[in-house]
Amino acid sequence: MAMTDQEITDKIAAYLRSNYGETLVRCEFLDDQLNEQGDGQLVTECTVRVGASTSDWRKTFTFRGGDIVNMTWQRLG
Repeated sequence: MAMTDQEITDKIAAYLRSNYGETLVRCEFLDDQLNEQGDGQLVTECTVRVGASTSDWRKTFTFRGGDIVNMTWQRLG
């Protein structure tokens, strides 16, 4: 069964928090290539906060079995 947008957003928020110490402020899905098994890539534009600083990013998340296994990023602005 496919994940809901909220489930995906929650996974992204947890991944960013645990791996980078970032708090997810906003996340927009630009290109959703996830299949029913939770495999594929998801391109997003995100705003994250670290401490008092916020920044905008294009982040591409790779999922396997519904879990994030990799992320690439490009800072915007």
